[in-house]
Amino acid sequence: MTDHRLAPDVEETAEAIASMEIRGAATIAAGAAEALGTQAREAEADSPAAFRASMRAAARRLRETRPTAVSLPNALRYVLRRMDGRNVDALRESVTDAVAEFVAQLDRAQEDLGRVGANRLADGDTVMTHCHSTDALACIEAAVEGGKEIEAIVKETRPRNQGHITAEQLRGMGVPVTLIVDSAARRYLNEADHVLVGADSIAADGGVINKIGTSGLAVNARERGVPIMTAAQTIKLHPETLTGHTVEIEMRDEAEVIDPETRAGIGEIAVENPAFDVTPPRYMDAIVTEHGQFPPESIVTLMRELFGEGAAEPWAEP
Repeated sequence: MTDHRLAPDVEETAEAIASMEIRGAATIAAGAAEALGTQAREAEADSPAAFRASMRAAARRLRETRPTAVSLPNALRYVLRRMDGRNVDALRESVTDAVAEFVAQLDRAQEDLGRVGANRLADGDTVMTHCHSTDALACIEAAVEGGKEIEAIVKETRPRNQGHITAEQLRGMGVPVTLIVDSAARRYLNEADHVLVGADSIAADGGVINKIGTSGLAVNARERGVPIMTAAQTIKLHPETLTGHTVEIEMRDEAEVIDPETRAGIGEIAVENPAFDVTPPRYMDAIVTEHGQFPPESIVTLMRELFGEGAAEPWAEP
C-alpha cells in the first residue's frame, strides 16, 4: 500500500505560504523544510517506496503554493536530496536530520553572511543602498558592531519607497543616513565607497535579480569605479537557471505608479511596473553569502553543491 496522506501540518503550512501569512525567503524555506520533517515523523508508510512517495506528495503540495518563490524549491531539494536509507526508519531519520541541518544553517545564515560582508567595509566608509534587504543590512550591522564608523546614502526606491524602511533600520543602528531620490544616484556615487544591494534571486551565470533599478545603479557604479556587492543567503540561488530556465519578472499593479484619477486626467497611456531587473555578472564585484564571498561567475559551483542540478525535481513522481 502506498500512503499519500499528508500530515495536517503540511496542509497548514502550504495554506499559510499560499496566503502569504508565511512570507520572506528564509521564513518560507524554514516552514517548508519543517513541514517535510513533520511528514517524515508522522508518515504511516509500510515500505521504503511508500515512505518516499509520501514525502514526494508532501513536497508537491508545498511546491505548488508559490511557483516563483525560489527559496521554496531550494528547501525541498535540500531535504529530499539527502533522503537515504534501506528501510523506513533509516529514511525517516535521514529526512529529520536533513531538516534539522537545513534549519540550523538558516538560523545562522544571515549572521554569518553579515560577518563576511562586514569584512569588505572599512572604518569610515559610506555605503549606498537600494531597496530594502535584511541581508544587506546585516553586513552594515556587523561592521558597526565591530566598531567601524559607517554612513549610508539610501535610495528611496520608488514606487513603494522601500528605502524608507532601510533608512529607519539604519538609524536604529546609529548609522548617519542621507536619503536621495533614485535619479540622483549617479551624482552621489562620488561620495560612496561601496554599493550594497540584496537579491530576490541569483542565476547560475551570476546574474542578480533584484528590485528594479539595481542594474542601472550597477552600471553607474562600475563607470564611477565604486565596488558593488550583493548580499544574499544561498536560499536565493536559482538552480533551475542551470538548465536554461529564465527568471520571470513580476509586473506589479499600475496603481503603484500612478493613481487612477491622475491617469485619467493625462489621457490614454500605457503604464508598466516591473518589480525586478537583472544585473549581468560583469557589473557585480562580489556575491556575499553565508558560505563566503564569490565572484559572480563562480556562484554556479556553490549552487550545484547545495541543490544539485537544476532540472532535478525530487518531488516528482518517478
